[in-house]
Amino acid sequence: MSDQQFLWEPAKYVEFADFRNRPFFDLMSRITASAPRTVVDLGCGPGNLTATLAQRWPSAQVLGLDSSAAMVNEAQKLTSQNDAGPTSSVSPHTASGLSFAQKDITAWRPDDSTDVVVSNAALQWVPTHRELMVDWLVAMRPGAWLGVQVPGNFGAPSHVLMRELADSPRWRKQLDGVLRHNDAVGEPAEYQELFLRAGARVEVWETTYNQLLRGENPVLEWVRGTGLRPVLAALGPADSKFFEQEYAALVAKAYPAGDYGTIFPFRRIFMAGEKQ
Repeated sequence: MSDQQFLWEPAKYVEFADFRNRPFFDLMSRITASAPRTVVDLGCGPGNLTATLAQRWPSAQVLGLDSSAAMVNEAQKLTSQNDAGPTSSVSPHTASGLSFAQKDITAWRPDDSTDVVVSNAALQWVPTHRELMVDWLVAMRPGAWLGVQVPGNFGAPSHVLMRELADSPRWRKQLDGVLRHNDAVGEPAEYQELFLRAGARVEVWETTYNQLLRGENPVLEWVRGTGLRPVLAALGPADSKFFEQEYAALVAKAYPAGDYGTIFPFRRIFMAGEKQ
């Protein structure tokens, strides 16, 4: 993920893994590269999804990059012999072509062997991601693929309520400029034009996943793993507790629980393009 001034917690991030992973596989189903030499996962997180790229393309060199040392440390466990043994879902052969490194997305550029680039739910943290995507596409060889998924839910109650609370008199001074707004990501048509102008044929689409979450105030638990991280880092432990209490009440009202669980609609934007 991009270079942020807060810490990621791998264990918290992989909660709701089934819901977080599904968009990745929906994205990858549209990328039809047959025998890529190098595959790069930008913002790889704990590496569990990067490992599936090595399984899909076992002859490729698959590199996962993330700016978070904690995430990379967790991901590197997948490449050790102990974790690539009989009890692991990663075979020793797959692990041999799989590697991870700590690097800021903004500092990375493709080389001549880069045939597939994937970024799943990471570029929303990078204000300059539109310019970066153009740079990557221009540098990539014909036949190479760029696949990206970004959350498109910055206008959802989970985010709007967080921003409104952060802008309230109690929290405004401490949280000014901490949270991203609706312009954190573009609309599908903007990304489609971006790919086309950079010389790629592209498929762009959006999906709203109506996720049924379980547990007490599960939307709060969800955003604790991602969107709430900058707030918690900016406030520190003591004030974070009070902010969370206020936010928890707001989000529980916005997403009421039923006997069946809590419905949490989540919009995501996808783009899968092949350089021409």
